[in-house]
Amino acid sequence: MNREKIVIKNDPNNMINIFSSSRYKINKRNLEKFAQSQLDKYRVAQNAALNIAFVGKRKMKEVALKYKNEDVALPVLSFSYLRDPISSTDNVIGEVVICYPQAVLLAAERDKRVEPMISQLIEHGIQNIFLK
Repeated sequence: MNREKIVIKNDPNNMINIFSSSRYKINKRNLEKFAQSQLDKYRVAQNAALNIAFVGKRKMKEVALKYKNEDVALPVLSFSYLRDPISSTDNVIGEVVICYPQAVLLAAERDKRVEPMISQLIEHGIQNIFLK
């Protein structure tokens, strides 16, 4: 699968890394700004980074099975590295993995547009990073 990495550095203090396939229709700038506003609520260290990955149902099902022992494509999963950093040089505080097809279905079920639904999933993922 062809994935592109979009690194948006709007705030000189934090970096939001968005990984997405070009087939997923997302507004990366808006999502980056939203994610940054969520990080600001938690007063994240100045040089922290957050990874947000958009995946399909098959990949999300694999990830959910491996890490949550659930054989289902969940809408969102988050992984916190606050207590166990993956690398001291990366300063990655966590990752939010969003199943794009599930987000679209969830938006339709709740009579919402897709972008606000994705924002809600990002917010939920970030909350879980800090609560774990």
